[in-house]
Amino acid sequence: MEQSKLTSEWIQTFNRLGSEGKLKPTVPYHDLFNRKELKGFPLHTLPMWTVNFPTGYITCCDPLVTLPSKPDTYLRQVTPGTYLLETKIIEMEPNEYRYVASRVVFSGNEPVYYELALKGTEDLTDLDDGDTYIGFPVDSGLATIVDAQTIETYNKFYEQWHINYPEKNIYDDYYSDLFQLNAMAYPQYQRSKGDWINFTIPDTELTVPMIQSGFGDGLYPVYWAFDKDGQICQIIMEYIDCSEAYEYYTGCIVKELIL
Repeated sequence: MEQSKLTSEWIQTFNRLGSEGKLKPTVPYHDLFNRKELKGFPLHTLPMWTVNFPTGYITCCDPLVTLPSKPDTYLRQVTPGTYLLETKIIEMEPNEYRYVASRVVFSGNEPVYYELALKGTEDLTDLDDGDTYIGFPVDSGLATIVDAQTIETYNKFYEQWHINYPEKNIYDDYYSDLFQLNAMAYPQYQRSKGDWINFTIPDTELTVPMIQSGFGDGLYPVYWAFDKDGQICQIIMEYIDCSEAYEYYTGCIVKELIL
């Protein structure tokens, strides 16, 4: 989003909500990603290669439904670069897995506080009215995290694909095979038809990961993680709420939005 479209009222409300602890998660993700079990269920960490952010302005969304519409990016910017992507997985039953959260790691620094990732267009009264978070909608059972340049480039690829194949469905007739091939190459923590890919837009180095979103469709929150110096060190997409396991987590250090 262009900063010029931000209102002073929105920024003031954002900072007030932060000071009241209403922008923090209910889960300390640094602990979650370090754990090997949660309430008796085994946890696993699955590396998903890397993602590249050439502008540093990024967003999370549904890759099949929302990405073609060119969604706005979050207000905060990270240093442009290529970063590790990984997903935390819970084993519900033997060989039955659900994806709990994905994160991109920008530095090796330990997170000390978190903040809900926002775009500046949200109705923040939802948080005052008791909602615990504002998230991105998923209607295809998949989530992605992409850079602003990737959004533009993907839109051109998507439109050209549909020009070339006007009667076809891009998931059934294109991505489905990629998911199955990825599952064959990397079968660990996946079903046979595939639960994730890290798609590279043809003729580019731009990545569009597509990741199973927990239990499927829903509304999923995204959080920035900050280190002790106030620098962004991670971004986390949460698919399954694990707050019950962290009933007494109250961390709410805040970082004011100054533009």
